[in-house]
Amino acid sequence: MPIKIPDDLPAVKTLEKENIFVMTERRAITQDIRPLHILLLNLMPTKIDTETQFSRLLGNTPLQVELTLLHTRTHRSRNTSEEHLLQFYKCFDEIADTNFDGLIVTGAPVEQMAFEEVEYWEELTRIFQWSRTHVFSTVFVCWAAQAALHYFFGIEKYPIPKKLFGVFPHKVERRDCPLFRGFDDCFYAPHSRHTEVRRADIEKIPALEILASSPEAGIFAAETRGGRQIFITGHPEYDPLTLEREYLRDKKLGLPIAPPKNYYPNDDDTRAPQVLWRAHANLLYSNWLNYYVYQTTPYDISAIE
Repeated sequence: MPIKIPDDLPAVKTLEKENIFVMTERRAITQDIRPLHILLLNLMPTKIDTETQFSRLLGNTPLQVELTLLHTRTHRSRNTSEEHLLQFYKCFDEIADTNFDGLIVTGAPVEQMAFEEVEYWEELTRIFQWSRTHVFSTVFVCWAAQAALHYFFGIEKYPIPKKLFGVFPHKVERRDCPLFRGFDDCFYAPHSRHTEVRRADIEKIPALEILASSPEAGIFAAETRGGRQIFITGHPEYDPLTLEREYLRDKKLGLPIAPPKNYYPNDDDTRAPQVLWRAHANLLYSNWLNYYVYQTTPYDISAIE
């Protein structure tokens, strides 16, 4: 089944070229089926790239997904046109009385700031609190995972000596976890961050379970018992060239940046990147939609508690 997104969203043409099944609004109204209502809170500056990445993953499943895009009112995007935001995005006040089967909160390039210093922190925490009563399952990605762990459980983030940048091998720690059902013994995922959360802090919280980790990248995934909240510290949604764009941007700015690890063959940045994470990224979000949302959310979405 397809993902249902607005007819004119730039992601439509990109996904159709990639043979991802996309359903426009015109076609969706002829279908007598309740789609999964998924909300994407997009905190990334490159909003079109990010909405395309998540649309790609959510559209590659057997389930019909209706995607709503959300942005913060308290931060003005410098990289996305006001016209695009007005046409395709909503603000929190517009959806505050609506229930959703699932919510994804993206990362944001603010991890080196204290949480409370982030311009939209107050608005974001309102959405976090709202999600507990209006969303059945929420995935927090990268900085959003750190922010949610801090807000809900008081877990701190810590600076790391050198930016964690590249594609790293991980192992599943909980084999009975539906989120990682079908995963290989070793799977790869991209990371791009300057801070981390620590295992010892998470293990102190009885409500949290660590699901997957990496010897080099640390904790990759944790969840609350029952899967109502999922915390992913990496970026499995990244497309093949996202790390390269970040790398070339930082080089151009004269920042101290090494080529992303395990990304270019033999770490040779003159060669085309190799994609090691695509299959597991698709499986991760397919498992989430199936086992954490579709199989468990009430058919009457207003019954979410």
